[in-house]
Amino acid sequence: MSRQKSYTAAVIGTGRIGFSLGFDRKRVQPASHTAALLSNRRIKIIAGCDKDEGRLEEWHRYVRRAIVYSNYAQLFAACRPDIAVIAVNEDAHLETALAAIRSRPRLVILEKPVALTVKDGMTLADEAAGYNVPVLVNHERRFADDYRIVKQYMKSIGQIQSITAELDSGLRVYCPEEEESGAYSLLHDGTHLVDILMYLLEDEEDAGSASLRDMCVFDVYHDKKQPGTVRNLSAHFVSDMCPDVTVKISGRSRFFRFDVDILGTEGRIRIGNDSAEFYRRAESKLYSGFYSLTPDKSVKLPEKTRYFSNMVQNAVDFLDGKAALRSTMQTGLSTLCILEKIRNKLKASIPDGSCSPCS
Repeated sequence: MSRQKSYTAAVIGTGRIGFSLGFDRKRVQPASHTAALLSNRRIKIIAGCDKDEGRLEEWHRYVRRAIVYSNYAQLFAACRPDIAVIAVNEDAHLETALAAIRSRPRLVILEKPVALTVKDGMTLADEAAGYNVPVLVNHERRFADDYRIVKQYMKSIGQIQSITAELDSGLRVYCPEEEESGAYSLLHDGTHLVDILMYLLEDEEDAGSASLRDMCVFDVYHDKKQPGTVRNLSAHFVSDMCPDVTVKISGRSRFFRFDVDILGTEGRIRIGNDSAEFYRRAESKLYSGFYSLTPDKSVKLPEKTRYFSNMVQNAVDFLDGKAALRSTMQTGLSTLCILEKIRNKLKASIPDGSCSPCS
C-alpha cells in the first residue's frame, strides 16, 4: 500500500476562528482552523501569521514547529504552503486573500463571508480564476453531519411547502457606519443563515445550483433611539424547490438562536444549534380519517457534527483528486449577493439624516 501524500498549511489570522475557539470546551471540537488542521494526519502546519504579537506568540507556543510572521507579505515571500488559510477579520479579507491567491498555493481556505461586498467578492473570484487557485469558503454548516442528514431527510417529506430560517441575537442587524468593518449580524451571522438555505435548496450534486428570487423585504424595525440602526428584518423569497422561503433576523434578543424550519407535504424538519426534530405524516390518534405529524424516532443524529474536521477533510480529498469542494467561491458569492440585496433594501428604508453612531 502506497504512502499517502501530506500537505503543508499556513494560517493567516490567529484570533478566535483561527485559533482560540479550539479551547472552548462547550463547542464541538475542533472549532478553529488551527485545531482542525492539526487533527488531520495528512496536514502539517508550517507557518502562522498575525499582526497581534501577543496572539501570535500564544499560537506559536501551541504550534512550536511552525515559523511565525508578523505580516502575510513576509510569510508568502518565505514559504509556499499547499493550503493558505485566511482567518482574518472581514475588513481584511480582500487584501489578504488577494495576496494569498497571488502566491499560488494549491488551495485557499477562506473564512466566511468571502468579502464585505459583491464587488470585492468578484475581484477575488476573478483573481482566483486568473491564477488558477481554487478557493474553499468556510460556510461550516455545509460540512456538518446533522445538516447533511437533514438534506437527505428532505427527500422523504414530499414537496417542500415552506422554509423559515431565523437568527436571533443582540447584535444589530444592520448599521451604515459598520459597513467597512462588517460588524453587523446580517453579514456576520446572516451569511451562515442564507448559505445553509442555499445548501438545502440546491441540487445534491451541484453546489451553487440554488437561487433565491423575487425578494420582498416586508418587515423592518429601526432602533427608536438610533433610527439608522436596523434591529429586526423579515425577507421573503421564492426558489425552484420551494415557493415560500423566509429569512428572519433579530438584533434585539438577549440570547442566540439559529433555527431552520422546513415544512413538506408529508412531514417537517426543525434544526437549530442544539437540536433537530423530524416529523412524518401518520394516522391521527385523535381524529378518525385525519393525519397528523408524528415524531420520527428512527433518525439518529451524530454526537458530534464534525463541521470543522469535515471541512478540512474535504480540502484533503480535493487535493487528492477524489472529491469536489463542497463550499466554493461560487456558493460564497451567491450568498453574498442575497445579503447585499437585503442590505440595499435596509439602507433604502433608513430615513434621510437619521444615521448616528452605532452602539
